[in-house]
Amino acid sequence: MSTTMPKAGQVDRKWYVIDAAGKPLGRVAAQAAVLLCGKHKPTFAPHVDCGDHVIIINCKDAVLTGGKEQKKYYYRHTGYIGHLKAVRYDTLMKTKPELAMELAVKGMIPSNSIGRDAMGRLRAYAGSEHMHAAQKPAEWNM
Repeated sequence: MSTTMPKAGQVDRKWYVIDAAGKPLGRVAAQAAVLLCGKHKPTFAPHVDCGDHVIIINCKDAVLTGGKEQKKYYYRHTGYIGHLKAVRYDTLMKTKPELAMELAVKGMIPSNSIGRDAMGRLRAYAGSEHMHAAQKPAEWNM
């Protein structure tokens, strides 16, 4: 018996929906990262992009535990000297909950070309509506 190695053209990609309502942000992001990288498949190989498409809905209803809403900050730099911008996570979750979810998932996938391709298959929505019904996504239960 020999081990079969997956090829890039032979990957079967499925669509999954994760509902983040009432669930911790990090746990939803960890499940999404597993699906995006393809680690749930028996044909997983780290050198081949074999992940699936993931839709995360209800990002605005995800919760942060341990007081992280008050303590955690999202930092970005404009490129000019002294222009470091900081936004607290309670503000970020009210204004851009999709960005908070995408940042959490991005930190859990590899920082290479496979990870960049995986982030292209992530769709995050603040509400419960998404426009990918034609792909017939399956519900992923955590």
